[in-house]
Amino acid sequence: MRVGVIAHRESETNAALAAVRLPGIEVELLRPAQALLRLRPGDVAIGRLDVLPSLDGVEPGCWALTELERRGVAVLNDGISLSNCHDKLATARALHAAGLPHPRTDFLAHGFELPRLATPIVIKPRLGSWGRDVALCRSVGELQAQIAAIRAKLWFQATGAVVQELVPPRGYDLRVLVAAGQVLGGCRRVAAPGEWRTNVALGGRRVPVMVPPDAAALALAAADAVDGALVGVDLLPLDDGWTILEVNGAVDFAPAYRPWDDVFAAVVDALTRSVLARATAVA
Repeated sequence: MRVGVIAHRESETNAALAAVRLPGIEVELLRPAQALLRLRPGDVAIGRLDVLPSLDGVEPGCWALTELERRGVAVLNDGISLSNCHDKLATARALHAAGLPHPRTDFLAHGFELPRLATPIVIKPRLGSWGRDVALCRSVGELQAQIAAIRAKLWFQATGAVVQELVPPRGYDLRVLVAAGQVLGGCRRVAAPGEWRTNVALGGRRVPVMVPPDAAALALAAADAVDGALVGVDLLPLDDGWTILEVNGAVDFAPAYRPWDDVFAAVVDALTRSVLARATAVA
């Protein structure tokens, strides 16, 4: 079986997945067009298309994932599931439809009224990542100032923003790695000193943890809600449990997520076993 990691960037995560060697499985890092030439019926494509650095869309290639599926390749994280994850408004709708906890979310764009959510609120790109242009507004005045600051940005003009009620920051969150309906690991992400956001790109650090059962169950439900085969589910702590902040369709992860084992091999093994199990069930 050949497994294609379908991506445009050779990130550390994508490169580590492509380096996995398991009996009978060959893994390659492929651009979407390359995947059409390399993958055959019975092979597996793992969609890892990310948001654009400009935050105004998703990297091109969802068309290739659709075509691969039409040809009989097993596509995990297809265009629909990637859209459900990358588009934070779509994520909010999917989680709401599934009855899962998520901060109240509204949409903001040129010509729209200010959101009716009470401050403090968080405003962020609809297709965002890495903590970029995410701002905490503690008053209507701060919200208006932030809108003035972003109104000329390409991403705001193209897709608008989402605003969410603030879940009181506790200096950390929990990212849970889900693959093929299994929790394979997790990390507590601790915010950098003086920073309320926990993104590693903003100086946050990863601390290995065993994922608590209630967090694991919530992460599995979130992955199912967006139809994600390989996702990272970000959970914020509450007094009585957790709430889902985001579901990441091109999640970056590291050995710290599963320090007792090879996390990248575990992911590829789980995904390929799920494909084989489905093929056997159909046969």
